[in-house]
Amino acid sequence: MSDNDLTGHRVLAIVSNYGVEQDELVVPVQHFRDRGAEVDVAAVSADPVQTLVGDKENGQRVEPDLTLEEVDPASYDLLHVSGGTLNADSLRLNDTAVEVLRSFTRSGSPVAAICHGPWLLVEGAEVGGKTLTSYPSLETDIRNAGGSWVDQSVSRDDAGGWTLVTSRTPNDLSDYLTEADSALVETPART
Repeated sequence: MSDNDLTGHRVLAIVSNYGVEQDELVVPVQHFRDRGAEVDVAAVSADPVQTLVGDKENGQRVEPDLTLEEVDPASYDLLHVSGGTLNADSLRLNDTAVEVLRSFTRSGSPVAAICHGPWLLVEGAEVGGKTLTSYPSLETDIRNAGGSWVDQSVSRDDAGGWTLVTSRTPNDLSDYLTEADSALVETPART
C-alpha cells in the first residue's frame, strides 16, 4: 500500500448502519488515518454500525462520527463508499446518500467505491461515460447506466471533471487504497 502523506486531507466514509463489509470500511478508514488524513464515518443514524464479514457473519461494530443528514460534503476531499450487499442496497435507496455523492461529483472531488459500493453511483446517475469495476454482479447495472465495466483489481477514471476510483472486492484493497491515495494527494486539501 501507498506511503503517501495525507496530512491535511479529509475523507468521508458513508455507510448504512447494518451490512457494510467489515474490511471495506475498517481497513480504508484506518489506512487513511495512518497516513494523516482526518476521516469521518457518516451513517444513516447515530446508532453503531454493525459490519458483516462475507455478507453473513457479524463483524466489528463501528461508532459513526455523524449522520448523513449532518454531512457538509464541501468540507471533505474524498468520498469513500464501502460495499457489502445490504449496505450498498440500503445506501442507494437513501436520498441523502445520493445527494452527498452528487455533491462530490458536481464539485469535482474524487469518489472511491469498492465492491457493491458503485450501486450508489448507478442510482445517482454518475457512471455515464465512466469506466469502472465492482463486484461482478453489478456489471449489467453499470452498463445499463451508461458506464463501461472492467474486470480488474482497480480502475481509475478521470473523465467528466472528477476522479472515480473503483475496485472489486476486499481482496483488491491494496490496489484500491494505493489509487485512492493518489487521487487524494492530487486534490487540494480543504483544511
